[in-house]
Amino acid sequence: MSLKLISTALCCVSLTTVAEEATTPKEKSPYTASAELGMLFKTGDTNSADVKAGFDFAHEKAAWKSTVRLDLLIKKSEEEDEDGEEHFNTSDQKFTLVGQTNYTLDKASPNYIYANVSYEDNRFSSFENQSSISTGWGRRWFETEKATLDADIGPGFKRDVIRQTDTQDEETKSAFIVQAQALYTRQINEHVLFKQLLVAKYSPKSDENSTYKAQTSISTKLIETRQLKFSITLDYNTEDDEDKENLNTETAMTLVYSF
Repeated sequence: MSLKLISTALCCVSLTTVAEEATTPKEKSPYTASAELGMLFKTGDTNSADVKAGFDFAHEKAAWKSTVRLDLLIKKSEEEDEDGEEHFNTSDQKFTLVGQTNYTLDKASPNYIYANVSYEDNRFSSFENQSSISTGWGRRWFETEKATLDADIGPGFKRDVIRQTDTQDEETKSAFIVQAQALYTRQINEHVLFKQLLVAKYSPKSDENSTYKAQTSISTKLIETRQLKFSITLDYNTEDDEDKENLNTETAMTLVYSF
């Protein structure tokens, strides 16, 4: 009799534990990441191949939030050499890395302090590479169930390495900057996400290069972990070589995998 009572009690305890585990919500991971890839092949009058890849990583816990963004663009075009033979040569190559950490000053406050670093290597621009670092104050200006707007501003330091040419040697220019950026996100519906990013790195000196960036993207969920992303990016340098365009645009469609 006592054995039956013990067995019944153990079964009740086990069922209660299973029920509690089933009703207790699973703790959300502080890590999120996504990777994207897009490819374009063109044949006919001209043959070319374009590859665009990106990686996003984020960690958010308590008052801390850190993000890292990596972008890579490679374009190869078929060109004819002096002997009339055709070869695929790299006609565009761009690598960008941006990282930022935010610390919320108070749970009840939308204000935060941030530190931001960025590096860009663009093989076919006037610059061998461009890098910057800044820190300052930011704020979540509004937040609803479907939309958020974050913006921050602060002083920083920028370093541009000007590419060597036939008429000039490689040169490094450094300058103090004021960096301002804003990110607006809106969940249009359960399947479509809109994002607008604006970044300005302004150098007070008239002869120093300032950079401005605007990126618009729309992501459509295909299944739970995969999205189709369409984006337009505009990059502007105030000081550039005469044979280079100050404004460069990039339009891309990529497949995104979230994990």
